[in-house]
Amino acid sequence: MFYALIVIAGVVGFFIGAVGIGGVLLIPALNLLAGLSIHEASATALFTFLFTGLVGTYAFHRHGSISWKIAAPVCAGAAAFSFLGAKVNWMVDARLLNLIVALLTVFAGAYIFAPKRALGSEPDGRSLPQQFLLLGVGAISGFGSGLSGAGGPLFSVPIMVMLGFFPLTAIGTSQVIQIIAAASGSLGNLRYGSIDFSVALWITGFELAGVLIGARVAHVVRIERLRAMIAGLCITVGGFMLVKTVLFDA
Repeated sequence: MFYALIVIAGVVGFFIGAVGIGGVLLIPALNLLAGLSIHEASATALFTFLFTGLVGTYAFHRHGSISWKIAAPVCAGAAAFSFLGAKVNWMVDARLLNLIVALLTVFAGAYIFAPKRALGSEPDGRSLPQQFLLLGVGAISGFGSGLSGAGGPLFSVPIMVMLGFFPLTAIGTSQVIQIIAAASGSLGNLRYGSIDFSVALWITGFELAGVLIGARVAHVVRIERLRAMIAGLCITVGGFMLVKTVLFDA
């Protein structure tokens, strides 16, 4: 179980760095392999994303792939709502939270499998309406991150791409939002719930190594194969959690 978990942690980090989405896979792994409750798994996973966000932000900023004009309002929205999401997390029934995480995992996979439209010009995030729109993206991502423990990128990346932002811009922004959403959500979890710091300590290093490798890959190769791999993983794991929750946890 230990070796399986550290391998999954490395894979999760890799996908966080490569496509932004991937952290959602850590929650069922902690739940099934580390014996944590779904609430503890969500809180512990979210805490580790603080560090993957720091490393990912450094890697993407070094490549010039983060637009701070775009990232700033997204992070502001996330900071305000991630704490609230974490509070709601501990008020939600464990079985319902399992269903939420499972459905979000499947959604992430389905989004990545979906055909991508041809890219035109990218919004620059400078106008006031765009700033408010990005603030809303951050609010949704932050609340969802705190509620599910899945990390803000699960929400921000698909929303930003659907709004016309380039995938690399969305992925770069997702690295920054991890820091804010994870920090705010973890403060909420410290107050309302429980983070297993011992588990977080020995999986975070493997996640960070994966993030660095994934960020490098994101800048040098086409990511269609990566999208297909993580989509398959998300749908498989989410489907397993869904079946387990509906049939065996009733």
